[in-house]
Amino acid sequence: MIKDVKFPEVKDVIVTVVLEEHPEYKTMDWNAYIINNKVVPIEMVLIVSKGYDNAKKTSIMRHKIENLPAKSYAKIELLQDDVLALNNEFKVTFFEDNKMYDKAFLFKKNSIHKSNLSALPVMQQQGVLPT
Repeated sequence: MIKDVKFPEVKDVIVTVVLEEHPEYKTMDWNAYIINNKVVPIEMVLIVSKGYDNAKKTSIMRHKIENLPAKSYAKIELLQDDVLALNNEFKVTFFEDNKMYDKAFLFKKNSIHKSNLSALPVMQQQGVLPT
């Protein structure tokens, strides 16, 4: 079973949420990104995201990135304002050197906020990191 599989520890791969201006609509939006801060590319990146609390839950979203080069990043999805009040979880699975890695990144409810911004590797922006 999958629970019996031992995955190596994930290092230098981060999910972050960045506040940025939408170029067309001129609105400030929260967008989730994945950052590969490794010196090697990662492949077949699968990301499953969901928002939840005791009373509500969002649809499950699935994303795939074939190849994420070293020292690069990719946008995952827009986070609508309604889901910022929920726990937001991103489960990331990827391959590096033919080994499978897996990690869950959790942003606790109401933690995605301007007061929690910090410097990010690779991206020349600030973002919120998981708790």
